[in-house]
Amino acid sequence: MSKRKGLHKYKRSIRVLPQTSYNLDRLADLSGLKTPGRVVDKLVREKMLSLRTFEERSGKGKP
Repeated sequence: MSKRKGLHKYKRSIRVLPQTSYNLDRLADLSGLKTPGRVVDKLVREKMLSLRTFEERSGKGKP
């Protein structure tokens, strides 16, 4: 098996309001994550999971 040298990472820049930036820093501190970028990753992952379960319950989505 081949060893993975690293994760698939893409560099993205997002522009947020000062209040959002403050809250991302706060969430990073509270959750023990290293950077606000990881907070964004976690929030997006959780949102996509909740949307997927919503689609499964409502019967919508891919056939």
